[in-house]
Amino acid sequence: MKNKEPIILIVVIFFSLVTYYLVEPFAHGVMHKHVESENFEYKDLPALTKSGNVANGQELIVNAGCVGCHSIEKAGMPAPMDPVMAAQSYGVNPPDISEAGAIYDARFLAELIKNPAHALKVEHKFDESKGQMHPMVPFYGMGGDIDQEVADMVAYLQDLAVSPSEVTPKMAFENACGRCHAVGYENWTQIGTKPEFKHEKDALAFDIKVLEYEESLTKYMGKLPPDLSMYTRSRSEDFLRTFIENPQNHLAGTAMPRVGVTADAAEKVLEYMKDSGDTKRHERESIGKNVMIYLVIFAFFAFLWKKQVWRDLH
Repeated sequence: MKNKEPIILIVVIFFSLVTYYLVEPFAHGVMHKHVESENFEYKDLPALTKSGNVANGQELIVNAGCVGCHSIEKAGMPAPMDPVMAAQSYGVNPPDISEAGAIYDARFLAELIKNPAHALKVEHKFDESKGQMHPMVPFYGMGGDIDQEVADMVAYLQDLAVSPSEVTPKMAFENACGRCHAVGYENWTQIGTKPEFKHEKDALAFDIKVLEYEESLTKYMGKLPPDLSMYTRSRSEDFLRTFIENPQNHLAGTAMPRVGVTADAAEKVLEYMKDSGDTKRHERESIGKNVMIYLVIFAFFAFLWKKQVWRDLH
């Protein structure tokens, strides 16, 4: 009996580590096929070959009709419709594009302006030859060099936006994902954060708007996109990252579009999802280290105490 306790402790620690570092990741790997990341480079899209003119881009954004669907709150241009009415018209509420230049890749933005269905990888759903037009109207140019005009529009969006380092996880998620996905744990709905209402009738009126929006979204997508509150607890981080990058690599034919975010914005989307799915994770990680230190110290003194108490019997 003399040396069995340390052996038992080593066995318990060994199998705990095997379960945590090998079995659980293996289970995720079996449940979700591994997809190599494309590093958010969007190499299937044409590169921008021209330098953009910000002033001309601003004029084009307004005159080309972008503000007929999109708001630019930072420039004092409100949304032309409320989210529910917009979803009834387009299937989903078009995003505010104030920070688009910091959240989305430049190649993606350029192709999105010229050919939305191709940029979003939903050409299987919107086939022009069959009269299935994407709700976002392609930009056909304003009479000049269309590549230059598109470069100007992208330059304006990048100049208007905050620097990429200033994009918060909440900002990245809400702009790129939050018009289709709710996050109940954060009180986020597809039409915005649900306020705290003084009167129940006002809360019910808000819920009705959410339901109306979801009805339009379901018709547009084929099914209601899931609430993402717990997705980081049920999916591996690699799966989520590559799914955000290109959903077709995981689910060929899915109605979910490629959102075109930069690598940095994608990490911030994941950060938001991890925080919403595990609100105490930073606190727990900090406490966990202290608990492990305590257990090591406790085990050491427990061992010394055991030797002292049982010294006459060994």
